[in-house]
Parts: sequence; structure tokens; C-alpha cells
Amino acid sequence: MQRVFISFDYDNDSDLKNALVGQARYPNSPFQIADWSVKEPLSGNWQAQVAERMKRTSVVAVMCGYRTHTARGVAEEVRIAQRLGKPYFLLAGRSQGNNTKPTTAAPRDKMYRWTWDNLVALLAGNR
Repeated sequence: MQRVFISFDYDNDSDLKNALVGQARYPNSPFQIADWSVKEPLSGNWQAQVAERMKRTSVVAVMCGYRTHTARGVAEEVRIAQRLGKPYFLLAGRSQGNNTKPTTAAPRDKMYRWTWDNLVALLAGNR
């Protein structure tokens, strides 16, 4: 069972996070969500707090919406995952397209269509 840290734009994409949390509740789900989402800024060195939380997960799912490229928190969470050597993947959250990558995503990072089959494959490390 994979434990997933969700990175998302809190101001614009909370619905995407909620949908992924819902998928984790499926009886055949191969993952569980480590949901530490907070609206208020974390006090002190929040990056260190996020890193400690991220260390307790297997993988980071980055939910990409229309304005992800402007979400500084998402960019920093991707940077933390990269620094920790934590695997991560980008999911296109909006089916209408025009999803954007975080500014710190590597050029080689592919954004995957958000389907159950893709999600299961990504969590199994098959993409």
C-alpha cells in the first residue's frame, strides 16, 4: 500500500485534492492519502515541516490545474521532493486541458491524464 503526499494549489484546486482522497477510499485502492493540507501558513520553517511529513510517504502526487504554475507552495513542495529523492508524478487535474506544471518541475516531467489506470500504474512505478 503506497502512502501518498498530495501537493496542490490550495486556493484553486482543493476540489482535485478531495477527488483524489475519494479515490483512495475505493475498496481496491492501492494507496492511502497522507493529507496534511492546511490553509493557514505553517509557523516557523514550514519547508522543514513539509519535508518531515513528506519523508513519511512513499510518493508525491502533484495535482496540476490551470494556475499551478503560479502556486509557490506547490513549487516548493516539488523542490522538497526532489531534494529528498522522493518519487513524484504530475496529474492533469482538469479534463478540459490547459493544466500547468509547477515552475520547479523538471523539464522531463510528464503530466499524466488523471485516470484510474494511470494512477494505479504510476503508483506501481510503471510509468
